[in-house]
Amino acid sequence: MQPVTEPLIGPKRQRELLNYIRTYGAGSVNEMAKLLGVSTSTVRRDLNELQDRGLIERVHGGAAQVEDDVEPLRPLRETAYAEEKQRIGRAAAAHVQPNSTVLITGGTTTEAMLPFLGSVPGLTVLTNSLTVVSRLAQFPDIDIIVLGGLLRRQEMSLLGHLTISGLDEFGIDQAFTGAFGVDPEMGVTGTNLSETQTDRSLASSAVRLTVLADHSKLAKRGPAKLVPTSGISRLIVDDGADAEVLERLREAGVTVETC
Repeated sequence: MQPVTEPLIGPKRQRELLNYIRTYGAGSVNEMAKLLGVSTSTVRRDLNELQDRGLIERVHGGAAQVEDDVEPLRPLRETAYAEEKQRIGRAAAAHVQPNSTVLITGGTTTEAMLPFLGSVPGLTVLTNSLTVVSRLAQFPDIDIIVLGGLLRRQEMSLLGHLTISGLDEFGIDQAFTGAFGVDPEMGVTGTNLSETQTDRSLASSAVRLTVLADHSKLAKRGPAKLVPTSGISRLIVDDGADAEVLERLREAGVTVETC
């Protein structure tokens, strides 16, 4: 975090604090107040709010990063790295070809590409996400196919045998998915073991798999292995990603695109 010259409003200030703590693992109230040019009481208040949202852990004199082997709740993920996700979504949508059939899984990063798909002619989208369905419904020229299954209410996604069996009915040109973690050795990983088989089937359903991930997901490992590194055709990530990790992914055969 570089020292700021003008006061930041609440949401931007809290985003800077969160980025600082995620970068360095922890931070002191005094140091962060100095960098932001605000009072220590303002920083304490912001840190308390971030803790209430489950994004950090308050410690004596400051705050620390929370253990991240459990995926945050969706409302928290929607606010994290929103600007980066928008850039990633725009870049991903540029790879969707006219008259193609694509699969888009649910998630706050993949959903960032949806507003940019309305102008793609002859597009067919398969999804197991009711959120994706809802947001694409505004585009009358996009054909939407919903894969059935058991509803996971927390994510508004469908999973299980019915979801997987439905994939056999379609020729899918490209699949787009997010990730809890993308690691050069382990590939794409997740946290919800009950969804593992569905996620694996969705990711392997297309000729090409494009993974969308903000830089916080790199070199991060969840307990569920979903896609080996060799199964990733392209990774689209924001320009805050660690260059060394990106190089290792390229060496493993992944096409890496930063935005």
